[in-house]
Amino acid sequence: MALNTSWVVLIAAAVVLVAIVVGVALGLRSRAARNAAPAALVSRAERLRALPAFRASVGRRMTALSGILALGVIATLLAGVVAARPMSAQTVQPVNTSRDIMLCLDVSGSMTEVDVEVLTVFDELLDSFEGERIGLTIFNSSPVQIFPLTDDYAFVREQLQRMRESFDYLDETPEHWVGTLNGPGASLIGDGLAACSMRFDHLDDERSRSVILATDNELAGASILTVEEAAQYARAQQVRVFALNPVQGKDAEVSAQLSQAAAITGGQSYALRDTTTVADIVAQIQKQEARALQGQAQVVWVDTPNLWMALMLVAILGFVVLLWVVRL
Repeated sequence: MALNTSWVVLIAAAVVLVAIVVGVALGLRSRAARNAAPAALVSRAERLRALPAFRASVGRRMTALSGILALGVIATLLAGVVAARPMSAQTVQPVNTSRDIMLCLDVSGSMTEVDVEVLTVFDELLDSFEGERIGLTIFNSSPVQIFPLTDDYAFVREQLQRMRESFDYLDETPEHWVGTLNGPGASLIGDGLAACSMRFDHLDDERSRSVILATDNELAGASILTVEEAAQYARAQQVRVFALNPVQGKDAEVSAQLSQAAAITGGQSYALRDTTTVADIVAQIQKQEARALQGQAQVVWVDTPNLWMALMLVAILGFVVLLWVVRL
């Protein structure tokens, strides 16, 4: 854990002060020893000290010693600053340059096996996603959003697994029943598709938006919107619908209705177990042009010791050079 900056600077200053005191003490002790020693047997030594060349040499030496002391103090203080880990704030604007995919599952009783298969495939595909935002909305007589669009794949995997386990009917009230039975009828596809199309955000940005709709289109009851009206709404929201129909080809009228709705949006309808699989549909979605989405700006604190380390190294290098010159 980094030390508090002020404490580190105070410690460095204390070390410098102690070094100065020790240096002065040693200097005074050396001077006292020289004064106590017998005088050098040099005749007219004062004349030697009065020579300009001698005075210049002594001046250069004193200047060098002063420089050594100053650089030592500076290097110590800079080392204290580096040890304190100087930091600066940077504003980061994350950019998501990928696509939005909303899973839209009909959870009526006849769709149990299909929903489990779709959830299992998406769980397996998560490792291949690179920034796609995934959401899940389920519907029967009423729609429920399980989780919004997100690229937190660990969270997505957890939610998909939990939803898939609810189809085992081990609980008295399975999770996929909660909130999906608040109206008359069942498999209200038009209302479900419209609800899924409403889950996309950043509508002012040009994004690749896709709904993967899994339903057998076996409508039971009166819905607010027809499948065609929901498809028209999705098209207005620039959402493409890819429909997975487990009875594709078995009921010509049902298949045609779902295929026409998907075609309105620029998408397509597929038989669930035909040559085209869920993975193929995702691959087709990923071929669409990615659009940039600006994320929320975040303030990040990062270490910025480079300048202080460079100054410290320069000070240490100067200290060593001057020390070498004085010793010469």
